[in-house]
Amino acid sequence: MAISESRLKRIEEFENKIGYVFKDKNLIDVAFTHSSYTNEVKGAKQNNERLEFLGDAILDMIVSEILFRRFPNKEEGWLTKTRSRLVCTSSFALAADKFHMSSYLNFGNGEKQNGGELKKHVKADTFEAFCAALYLDSSFEVLYEFLKENYHKEAFNIIKDEKIFNDYKTKLQEYHNSNDKKILKYELVEENGPEHNKTFTMAVKLGNRVLATGSGRNKKQAEQEAAKSAYEKIKK
Repeated sequence: MAISESRLKRIEEFENKIGYVFKDKNLIDVAFTHSSYTNEVKGAKQNNERLEFLGDAILDMIVSEILFRRFPNKEEGWLTKTRSRLVCTSSFALAADKFHMSSYLNFGNGEKQNGGELKKHVKADTFEAFCAALYLDSSFEVLYEFLKENYHKEAFNIIKDEKIFNDYKTKLQEYHNSNDKKILKYELVEENGPEHNKTFTMAVKLGNRVLATGSGRNKKQAEQEAAKSAYEKIKK
C-alpha cells in the first residue's frame, strides 16, 4: 500500500520536529500505524506491533548502558530499580508526548473515536515503535545519541522524583522482611483481551493467603498494582 502525499507531508512535519529524515519512509509510516487501522482498512498490511517489540528490547539495552556508565558506584539493585522507572509505560508515554507522536498515528475509526491518541499505553507503544524504526533506518549509535540529546533532563527528573514511580513490590517485601520474614509470591490470576491489548491480573500472596490483586497491561505493572494495594492496606 503506497504512502499518500498527505501522509508523506505529515511524516515530513514530524521529521522536521525531531531533526532526522528517514531514508525508508515505510519504516516511520509503519511505526505510526496502530493495529486498529490494519484491522479496518482494506489493503493495510503492517502495523507497529513488531516494531514495538524490537523497540522495547533496544530501549532496555540503551537505558541499562547509560545507567551503567553514568553511575559507576551504584550497585546492581539500584540500577535495576532505576531502570524500571525509565523503561515503563508512564515514562515512555511522557517521551512520546515531547514530540506529540501519537497525533501522527493511523487509527481505525473505532479506536480513534475511543480516544486512542490519548491513551497512555498507546503513546508508550508508539514511542517504542518509533525508536525501533529510527534504529533500523540508521544505527544503534544514532538512536543512542538521539535519546541522550532529547531525554537527558527528563530521565534524570524521573530518577530524582520519587512521586513519579514507587516500587511498591520492594516496599511491601521490606515490610514483611521486618515482620514475618516470609517471601511474597506473585501469581497470574487471569488475562483478558486480544494479543495486542491484553490486561493481566496478578495476586500477591503471603504463603497461601492472597493479600491483594492488581491489574495492568503487562505482568510487571499488574504486580506493582497488587503490591500497591496490599501496601496501602497495611498503612491504613
